[in-house]
Amino acid sequence: MNRRVLSAIIRKDLEVVLQSKPVMIPLILLPALLFILIPVMAIYLPTAVSLPGGTNIPHIQEMLKSAPESLQAALAGYGPFQLFTVWMLTYLMAPMFLIVPLMVASVIAADSFAGEKERKTLEALLYTPTSDTELFAAKVLAAWLPAVAVALVGFVLYSAVADLVAFPVVGKILLPNAIWATLVLWVAPPAAGLGLSAMVIVSSRVKTFQEAYQIGGVVVLPVVLLILGQASGVVYLTVPIVFALGLIFWLVDLLLLWIGIRSFRRAELIARM
Repeated sequence: MNRRVLSAIIRKDLEVVLQSKPVMIPLILLPALLFILIPVMAIYLPTAVSLPGGTNIPHIQEMLKSAPESLQAALAGYGPFQLFTVWMLTYLMAPMFLIVPLMVASVIAADSFAGEKERKTLEALLYTPTSDTELFAAKVLAAWLPAVAVALVGFVLYSAVADLVAFPVVGKILLPNAIWATLVLWVAPPAAGLGLSAMVIVSSRVKTFQEAYQIGGVVVLPVVLLILGQASGVVYLTVPIVFALGLIFWLVDLLLLWIGIRSFRRAELIARM
């Protein structure tokens, strides 16, 4: 592949993203919400919904009775407020974290070809001296690289905020731990790929950024189901489960990339312009 051409397309896409309010607003608001606001709320939520006597979260205690022994051991000895803080910041927020790389990649990828059509720059892009595979790869990397970077920086920020919030309540540092390290390093990159691979394919077939974003938003459903499962006690994230989840994501990514590369044809894009 022509690395110089790939770098030029990626750099150009990133510059456009930084100048686009419809793209940048969700990229700023979502990480701020998940990495700062929700951890801070975790310390005040038990008080806001508490019952007299401090037994404000009996449902969590009951739910954890069916949890794996390793999780019960990890949460043993905590009082009600401490249990809620540790459970929310360490366990409940883990699947929610995956929304960030997935959505960042999806938003940027939605702007890939659909955005080029809206800005009337697609024709010039399609006539660049690149192969279809190189052009597709450049569009994928332009969304994947910043998504992974946001996930890594976001994890550092979230860990700092969560530990700052939790330490006065729990008396110890919660993050990073093995589950979150596996999540960030092994699962977050393919989670970003899960969103962008599907979104680039969709974006190449619709006319506007909004259409691409709305149609491609369905890729967040697996993560939403994972969040609901964790919140209801149906599933509990452990290191083996997180590793298996990442493996599944990587395999799905490879399948989507294979489909995208085989189905992407610039001649078809030119014909639909």
